[in-house]
Amino acid sequence: MAAIITLIVIIAALCIGRYTISAGDVIIYLISGRENDPMLKTLMWGVRIPRVIIAFITGAGLSVSGVALQAMFGNPLVSTHVLGVSYSAGFGAALGILLFSHFAYVETFSMIFGFVGMCLTYIISRKKDTNSTLMLVLSGIIVGSVFEALTSFIKYIADPEQKLPSITYWLMGSMAGSSMSNVLYALPLIGTAVLLLWLIRWRLNVISLSEDEAKSLGINLKQTRLLVVIATTVIAATVVSMCGVISFVGLAIPHLTRMLAGNDHRQLLPLSILTGATYMIIIDTCARSLTAAEIPLSILTALVGAPIFALMLRRTGGAWNA
Repeated sequence: MAAIITLIVIIAALCIGRYTISAGDVIIYLISGRENDPMLKTLMWGVRIPRVIIAFITGAGLSVSGVALQAMFGNPLVSTHVLGVSYSAGFGAALGILLFSHFAYVETFSMIFGFVGMCLTYIISRKKDTNSTLMLVLSGIIVGSVFEALTSFIKYIADPEQKLPSITYWLMGSMAGSSMSNVLYALPLIGTAVLLLWLIRWRLNVISLSEDEAKSLGINLKQTRLLVVIATTVIAATVVSMCGVISFVGLAIPHLTRMLAGNDHRQLLPLSILTGATYMIIIDTCARSLTAAEIPLSILTALVGAPIFALMLRRTGGAWNA
């Protein structure tokens, strides 16, 4: 059912826009190609299909990273955004834009500082070899605040005519510049990270238990946690370097899918992929269609995601087994 809903949303996203296309024409074009219609070809492959693909892999990646981090830290209130990774990766990308402007440097700086942010949050939160939810959240707030301040400093010293507008607009999140080259860049990175988390999905069931229980089952906790950290940071850094900072997807969607599929990550991961992808495609379609000027993604994801997450928390109390 989730796959069917995702497919329907994809077709609808390809139809909706300034130039409306019927669902029948979209399906016929995807099947046959209709090379004799150059305008439709340009619209589909130059604008809408790349955006839909980017939205799909972005939503799926952020959702899966949220699921994995929540399992590793043992609570449903964790995501790359809460842990400061998105902010640290955002600072790295802003620094890359300021110093070099070349996309390769933006991606590299985003990846490096994403890892730095995750490591700082994890180190600060540790107290006598234990992790409390409160310490984890506070550590993420501290790390995120520091890197957010550093990003503000980057904006302060940036050229107000050239660098500052691009940094500001980029930080608000947008898929307006999506192209097939972006797809070819993001798909291998996010796809590999998601595949890695998929391959260790049975371990995620174990590491969400207490440390003693996990060790008694023969799981190498350090190795598993390292794999989760690497995969989720790659996802977050790739998304940030390509689309800017997108909030609440990695927090609200895993919580929603856990309510639907339970805590078994063998079912939770595939459902989170489809749910996150569907949600992000809907958000991006609204961003480019609701008003004459495109709405930044971070505005919509916060306005939509925060109330939804608040309602879920009210209903479940933040419990794992809700």
